[in-house]
Amino acid sequence: MKNRFVLTVLFVLQLSTLGSLMAEDKIKIAKTAVEVCPIKIGATVPNALIRSIEGKETDLKEIIKDQKAIVIFYRGGWCPYCNLHLSELQNIEDDLLKLGYKIVAISMDKPEKLSETINKHNMKYELYSDSKANACQAFGIAFTVDDHYIQKLKSFNMDLETSSGETHHILPVPAVFLIDKAGSIKFEFVNPDYKARISGKLLLEAAKLFQ
Repeated sequence: MKNRFVLTVLFVLQLSTLGSLMAEDKIKIAKTAVEVCPIKIGATVPNALIRSIEGKETDLKEIIKDQKAIVIFYRGGWCPYCNLHLSELQNIEDDLLKLGYKIVAISMDKPEKLSETINKHNMKYELYSDSKANACQAFGIAFTVDDHYIQKLKSFNMDLETSSGETHHILPVPAVFLIDKAGSIKFEFVNPDYKARISGKLLLEAAKLFQ
């Protein structure tokens, strides 16, 4: 079973590498989720200012400096699929911490909204706000949501502007990046289908493979 997971990790890694090599570095904000161009595997983590739950602005590179890290991008605490994924990853949280990984989860929620997610999941890892869209742009996973989707979300009592405190209507494609101590991206899982997330088992195998 373990070999099957390792092979799956390698397959996803190859797909991610292929997609990244096709990326155009000049593209920062895609028009749709399927047009995003994720940062390349092997690249160094870019500078990106994000905010803590207290509202303190910090560079992501400093947050994970000299540490193995798993960086998770999710849409926001308002997204049921993101909440399900965060809940699943809690099952492997202790295993990842024992492997020496620092876990950082980043969303478009404004800082004051982050506490709601922490209280909901009782998580040990750190949450940060990317409401200014600095990090998702730097990682090449930012795209603009069209007006039709904005109205669709509002019909379900989900308001991007209220959650982020911004009017740019930018979201990240949900993604997970595994980063080594040198700040190099070793593995990534990026899928424009927001319902498709990496499983906890697969992420744990990837973490073991690249530790």
